[in-house]
Amino acid sequence: MSTIFIDRDGVINENRSDYVKNWSEFRFLPDACEAIGKLTQAGHRIVICTNQAGIARGSISVETVEDIHQRMLADIAKVGGRVEKVYYCPHSKDEHCFCRKPHPGMLFRARDELGLDMRNAVFIGDSITDVRAALAASIRPILVLTGLGVEQLRDHYHEANGPFLITLNLKHAVEVILQGLHLRSEAQHALGYTYSSLFNISRYIDTETMLSRQLVLSTEL
Repeated sequence: MSTIFIDRDGVINENRSDYVKNWSEFRFLPDACEAIGKLTQAGHRIVICTNQAGIARGSISVETVEDIHQRMLADIAKVGGRVEKVYYCPHSKDEHCFCRKPHPGMLFRARDELGLDMRNAVFIGDSITDVRAALAASIRPILVLTGLGVEQLRDHYHEANGPFLITLNLKHAVEVILQGLHLRSEAQHALGYTYSSLFNISRYIDTETMLSRQLVLSTEL
């Protein structure tokens, strides 16, 4: 069983342009807790890695962020999910830290502190910065189309310097992982569908260019 890294906002809970500033603003996305529960029951180790620049901007305190995470983990545990730890970067983009995604600092810190096996590890996120962090850590990226996913795919897919899977949401990503499809070298043929069939993405992105970069869209599961 492998290590699964998961972004928070836009993947587990609804993304907010003004940050999730307290527990009352935290809203789980449909089936997110249950998806994490399935990963746990299958024996995977789960770690959450999230940028929280609202701390640097003064929108939220460290204490409130940690309170949100405690409550989030408690609700995930109610459906059988276990997250070993939540890592968060409190810095703003202009601080140029190594922990803020797209840098892989949080992934490496989790590896070292928790003794994680990074072979066949996966990072599920809704941003190309998540994809880039995964690739920098030499693990497999999955981009979900919840949160900022569609916008990120449309406007920033070319910033990724390697292949990544695309799934509809966290539940869908988990199904792909549980079936081992993310490990298959022929995944592009097993999962690939035309991009024009989903959200009219072809209006915004050159389909042939995307395919040439080995992006994979799975809509089958």
